Amino acid sequence: MQIILTSFKSRTTRKHYMKATISILIVLFIGQSSLGQAQNRVRDHGIEIGVLKPGTLNAITDVPGVQVGHTTISKGSAIRTGVTVILPHTGNLFQQKVPAAIYIGNGFGKLAGYSQVKELGNLETPIVLTNTLSVGTAVNALVDYTLALPENENVRSVNAVVGETNDGYLNDIRGRHIDEKAVLDAIASSNSGVVLEGNVGAGTGTICFGYKGGIGTASRVLPAKAGGYTFGVLVQSNFGGVLEVDGVAVGKKLGRYSDSFKYEADGSCMMVIMTNAPLDSRNLERLAKRAMLGLAKTGGIASNGSGDYVIAVSTAENCRIPYQSEAMTHTTTTLRNEAMTPLFLAAIEATEEAILNSLFVAETTTGFKGRSIEALPKERVLKLLKEAKKIKK
Repeated sequence: MQIILTSFKSRTTRKHYMKATISILIVLFIGQSSLGQAQNRVRDHGIEIGVLKPGTLNAITDVPGVQVGHTTISKGSAIRTGVTVILPHTGNLFQQKVPAAIYIGNGFGKLAGYSQVKELGNLETPIVLTNTLSVGTAVNALVDYTLALPENENVRSVNAVVGETNDGYLNDIRGRHIDEKAVLDAIASSNSGVVLEGNVGAGTGTICFGYKGGIGTASRVLPAKAGGYTFGVLVQSNFGGVLEVDGVAVGKKLGRYSDSFKYEADGSCMMVIMTNAPLDSRNLERLAKRAMLGLAKTGGIASNGSGDYVIAVSTAENCRIPYQSEAMTHTTTTLRNEAMTPLFLAAIEATEEAILNSLFVAETTTGFKGRSIEALPKERVLKLLKEAKKIKK
C-alpha cells in the first residue's frame, strides 16, 4: 500500500491527493474481491490461443514498468461509462519519452494526439481510453497532470494521447458524465498488478459482436532465442463482425449474423501494445499493423463506422528519449528487421486473446433507456469448442 501511495505522490496534482487516495483504497478492495473473475478468462476454460506462452499475469502489466488504472462510473439506470489509463513507466513520461507509433485500421474515430506521434515517433503522456464525447475532457486532464509534474514547470506544449469508443447505447453519452477528476483518479489508481477486465473503466458500456464487450488484456513472452522479450496488449472492445473463438465459427453457429447483421456491426476497438523489446517508431508501426490481424482472427471486420486504432510503445529504457539534452545526437540500440517476426506473432496472438478475454469476463448490462446487452453465452460457446475438439474439459 505504501509503495502505491508513494508512487502516486510523484505523479499527480496535490489537490487530488486525498480524493485519489480514497479511490486507490476502493480500487484495491475491488481488485482483491474480483480476483475470482479471472476464472472467466479464456485460458481458465482450457482455451489456448496460439503457441507462444503468456506472462505470469497474462496481462499488459507483465511488461516491466507498465501500469494500468480504471475509473468506473455506473450510476442509476443511465450512466455506464469510465476511463482506463495505461502508463509505459512510472517516471516523468514527458521528460523521458518513449518510442511510439499509431496505426489506423479504420479511421472512424476521434483519437487525439495522432499527428505528433506520427511525426516525432514518441509518446509523452499516459494513454487514456474513454468514451467518444469525453476525449476533450481527458485531454484537459492529461495536460493538467503533465504540467503539475516536477521538472515540467516550464513546459508549454503537451501532446495528450486519448482514444475512445462510443458507449452511447448503454450510456447516456450526451450527458458527458466523465470529468477531469475521473481521469486523474484512474492515473492515481494505476498499478502493475492484476488488470481488471470486462465491465470496468472505459469498457463499462461497450458492446462487442452483439454481446457485452469491455476491457481485455493478454501477454506473450518470447523464447530466449528470440530475445525473451515480454509483449502485452490491452483492448477496449466495442465492435462487430461474426465472432470466432480459436477458429470456431461461434457467431455463425449461434445465429449472431445475417446478410445485414442481426445487430449493429459498427463500433470501435482501441488496441494498446506495450513491449520491452527495443524498437523504434518505424518497427512499432509495423508491429501495430499485426494487431489488426488479431482482431480479424476474432471475426472483426473493421466496419465502415468503426474506429480501429493501435497504439504501440516500446518501454525499453535504452530507447527512451530525453526531453532536453545538450547533445545533438541520440544513440540507441534497436532490433533488426529480421528479429521482428516473433513479435509479429505475439501481437496477433495477444490481441486475439485480449479481445476474447474482454468478452468472457464481461457481464450482462442494462443501462440507458432500459437497454440491455447480454454477456457472451459461455456455456454454449464452450460446448461448441468441445465439439470442435478445441478443449477437453
